[in-house]
Amino acid sequence: MTATATFARSVQGLGAFEAAPDRDPASVPLLVFFSSVSGNTARFVEKLGMRARRIPLYGRDEALEVDEPFVLISPTYGGGNGQGAVPKQVIRFLNDENNRQWIRGVISTGNTNFGDGYCIGGDIISRKCQVPHLDRVEVFGTPDDVVRVSDRLEQWWKPQ
Repeated sequence: MTATATFARSVQGLGAFEAAPDRDPASVPLLVFFSSVSGNTARFVEKLGMRARRIPLYGRDEALEVDEPFVLISPTYGGGNGQGAVPKQVIRFLNDENNRQWIRGVISTGNTNFGDGYCIGGDIISRKCQVPHLDRVEVFGTPDDVVRVSDRLEQWWKPQ
């Protein structure tokens, strides 16, 4: 089995990501994320080392149900024009009122080649769910992105 296949398999399970051993799980939110088969967003989430659950890729997979506050991490699709910017799987997940009630913020991933449309999916989710758009990350994130997002999540989550 290739390293890519092994990684893809590891991120499919709901328990694939656990809190880093040196971090108090209560100090950061649960992360709920969607990642396509490319795995870019999943790689970023894995680098964060926080508890996380993945929104299923395929409609035939069991739907994800969340029962605690979370921050959503979602890629932006569609070339930056706003059409189709939020993945259908994320829309389906958030259309479930039981899930939507727990969202506290969104972090978007995207490609700066989209220009003004860079991470516009996060802006759309933020507006529709009335939560803050906490950060924007290029594709699967740099080491600086990981540090910045981790620090922001810890600082932002404390008052929650």
